[in-house]
Amino acid sequence: MIVAMLEKATEEEIDAVIDAMVEAGVGVHRTTGQMQTILAGVGPTASVDLAKFEVMPGVMHVHRISSPYKLAGRNWRPEGTVVKFRNGVTVGGKQMVMMAGPCSIEDREQIFETARRVKGAGGSFLRGGAFKPRSSPYAFQGLGIPGLELMREAAEAHGLLVVSEVMEISQIEPMLPFVDLFQVGARNMQNFNLLRELGLIRKPVLLKRGIAATIEEMLLASEYILTGGNYDVILCERGIRTYETATRNTMDISAIPVVKKLSHLPIVGDPSHGTGRRDMVAAMARASVAAGADGVIVEVHPNADKAASDAAQTLYPDQLDQLMGELRLIANAVGRSF
Repeated sequence: MIVAMLEKATEEEIDAVIDAMVEAGVGVHRTTGQMQTILAGVGPTASVDLAKFEVMPGVMHVHRISSPYKLAGRNWRPEGTVVKFRNGVTVGGKQMVMMAGPCSIEDREQIFETARRVKGAGGSFLRGGAFKPRSSPYAFQGLGIPGLELMREAAEAHGLLVVSEVMEISQIEPMLPFVDLFQVGARNMQNFNLLRELGLIRKPVLLKRGIAATIEEMLLASEYILTGGNYDVILCERGIRTYETATRNTMDISAIPVVKKLSHLPIVGDPSHGTGRRDMVAAMARASVAAGADGVIVEVHPNADKAASDAAQTLYPDQLDQLMGELRLIANAVGRSF
């Protein structure tokens, strides 16, 4: 259920409504926008008498939410969520972001050179994997915490934020000092125990769509994080598995405007995993921006062909420079900017 308060509602009136919702056995999540306060009731709301709340002082209107995701739905935050980071970087507003870096952190020289080129291109986030969920147990598995230490040092040296994948609950605490944005990969989109734990921390989470997940399933996965009280969630369209074999995945560009309609959460496009092919990354990045994405995350490496992982889909730094120039033109055309 959603209880929308009047713009002039007092704190006493809001607290009274919250108390009544709790008394009815409903969990309450509050969000305060520019114009009004919205109270989302989560739990056994089917038997709750909405009329009781409609007549309470300060209440504008009350309605049930028919969708299975209560907190991820746009009704809870009609104005949209803007995730704020240090240094003034935001995701979800008019300003768009570029997240770029290697699939995996390999050594000091590689990550420092990548950070320099990402910053030079206009990127805001340095991405890189320290813990790699590889399909083969014989593939490079990442450097772990030492790799994160290198990436944090490189990012700080060039004024970038850090985004890196967390694979299991035990990695959350040791990663906290090194990352600004936790990434949940496609394989873990429905690792609900991990999502619950990420809901208890107060650091933003980038949630990637599962390889065969529907949009509703992705939004329900985000709900696990939101119900823990961590409202700083960014979604990511990274392609889904279909019968098509021309690309590694089929990047569902249409998911971006669909998510924008259904949810208040920001969403970024990942054309590197969405296609698995370097020659298609730029085209899908441009399409993501045109479709309304709040940013793009791509893989880039100083020596892309010899990257330890995902070499075929990794851009060279010069290609990133060219892509950013193109994305700025498209962003300007749709009333936004990089």
